[in-house]
Amino acid sequence: MHSAPAELPVPELRDARRIRIHRPGDYPALKLEGFDPGEPGDGQVLIEVQAIGVNYADGIIRMGLYESARVLHGYPITPGFEVSGRVLRVGAGVTRFGEGDAVIGLTLFDGYSSHLVIAADRVFARPSGLSAEQGAAIPTVFLTAWFMVHELAQARAGERWLVHSAAGGVGSALAQLGRLAGCQVTGVVGNPDKIPTALEMGCNQVIDRQSENLWQRAEQIAPAGFDAIFDANGVSTLGASYRHLAASGRLCVYGFASMLSRGRGVPNWPKLAWDWLRTPRFNPLDMTRHNRIVIGCNLSFLSAQQPRLIRGMTWLLQQFEAGNLQAPPIRAFPLEQAAEAQRLIESGLSVGKLILRP
Repeated sequence: MHSAPAELPVPELRDARRIRIHRPGDYPALKLEGFDPGEPGDGQVLIEVQAIGVNYADGIIRMGLYESARVLHGYPITPGFEVSGRVLRVGAGVTRFGEGDAVIGLTLFDGYSSHLVIAADRVFARPSGLSAEQGAAIPTVFLTAWFMVHELAQARAGERWLVHSAAGGVGSALAQLGRLAGCQVTGVVGNPDKIPTALEMGCNQVIDRQSENLWQRAEQIAPAGFDAIFDANGVSTLGASYRHLAASGRLCVYGFASMLSRGRGVPNWPKLAWDWLRTPRFNPLDMTRHNRIVIGCNLSFLSAQQPRLIRGMTWLLQQFEAGNLQAPPIRAFPLEQAAEAQRLIESGLSVGKLILRP
């Protein structure tokens, strides 16, 4: 336990920088600006950020399509849900952390910053085996996966799972949690270069959509259907995912990536409208007849349920400390290249997790 020191040297904050989106738009909407992060208040800490996790949702925020950004924050906004770094200052009443501690911060927006003031109950000690970049790579994707697997889908050993985008951030986390729960995980990837990553992250077998017929291969692997399917593609696969559930199967939906044109940077409104009209509407009568469940997950709207998030992060970090989980492969960009990082993740070609270094 640490007690707040009576006096700390004033940290050098004149060069503090952050990415700001003043109004939704293309990649140039990401503006690098200087700012004053301020001092931590009661129950807060000031973090010198060393690494920032990049998520697909960050680009949706830039485009103005992320509902929680509009509802919970508004514009201008700084994107970013997760950081890793060291504590510079602690506010009154904070006893869990002291100056210099290596930490991970879970934040609702504001993460694309060199310095961050954040509530201490959203800060966690970084496990000794994780680098700063690895620490920033795990909170959002692993919490999303944990929430679906353990809170919503109620995983059971021996189940058959199908995980779309299995070499990506959430997909690779799902594969690891499935392996840890004793499930047989079939991963789906978009090109053969991603197969080794999906296997390393815990998939028992991998379907390459580029060279195989996805659903024919899925039926060969699980003739009776899958007990759980995890899908962030949207209209391109949702209907077929539902049809390939086993009796009592669960379809976990956590994104709609195929509704956006890859690499375009801004919404294609006619395509969005058409895909919205084609998005499956699941029939409760059919769900009842097959005992099937459709589950939706959005981590940012879960932010108000702090005890739940703390429980999930605590469990996950214990698993990392014990060596039961590993951080995904990482590719890092300087903070000023945030646009390039978002462009890559939106292209569908990225593997693992992208990181920004302030």
